[in-house]
Amino acid sequence: MTTELVVISGKGGTGKTSVAASLAVLAGPIVVADCDVDAADLHMLLRPEIRVVHDFYSGREAILNQSLCVRCGLCADLCEFDAFTRLQDETGITRMDVRLLACEGCGVCVRHCAAGAIEFPEKFRGHWFESDTRCGPMVHARLLVGSGNSGKLVNQVRRRAFELARQHDLAWVITDGSPGIGCPVIASLTGATHVLAVTEPSVSGSHDLLRLLALTRHFSIPTFVCVNKFDIYEPAAREIEHMTKAAGANFVGNIPWDRAFAVAQQEGRTVVETDGPGARMIREIWDRIREQIGQATQEGNHDEPA
Repeated sequence: MTTELVVISGKGGTGKTSVAASLAVLAGPIVVADCDVDAADLHMLLRPEIRVVHDFYSGREAILNQSLCVRCGLCADLCEFDAFTRLQDETGITRMDVRLLACEGCGVCVRHCAAGAIEFPEKFRGHWFESDTRCGPMVHARLLVGSGNSGKLVNQVRRRAFELARQHDLAWVITDGSPGIGCPVIASLTGATHVLAVTEPSVSGSHDLLRLLALTRHFSIPTFVCVNKFDIYEPAAREIEHMTKAAGANFVGNIPWDRAFAVAQQEGRTVVETDGPGARMIREIWDRIREQIGQATQEGNHDEPA
């Protein structure tokens, strides 16, 4: 029986990863999944020792074989993304070329090239890793700069995390999701047991939390909310608490601004591995979450993400 808690935020900079890493330390031994694959940084706090490296391929790209190309230009005429260009070589003969950064991998050029001059291989996008941490096994990834298809990679990371939880007989997977509500976040949420939304007391924090709560309601995922750095503007923090309850989510606490966060990060540690008001509040939040999830996790097994 595996319970997954996905830690997300409606916007960047709320302290989501700091909270996720702290919960992983408090809950361990568990499996940790870093699904913020576009800007992964959980490894900075958990310092994983990489055991296995996997290549990640996703999507396809057009590769032009100049020896087969008859320079008809049909590919350039058909491409909606202007990935093909006509160039002059040193002899003055026009030839075709591909701008790979513009290629969207739709394949229309491949289907219509009568000369068979366009190859269409899968595109290498980055790596994903299986590692060991002081909290337990960790699955994380790194996309190449400018690479897309991160939703597919997020699904791969989560699937392997659940496999490791089953292999090691661990009851929890704690997942660090992406900010926002886009494709990587949806991939992180699909099939999740529970969500913890970390927000901040600001206009943008409140606005983006509302969008996030609408998303978790759509997927019918029980959601907890906490406010980080609540004391930088307490009226907004109180408003978020009321808004959370009105949206049917569970408010689990306010985390004060605490310099210990920055000091711990500089040392490659989580704040709960220090002593201070922030650490104490995160421990209380974890106790509340665990208590509220406890009853639900006894009702049956949770299937791994599809």
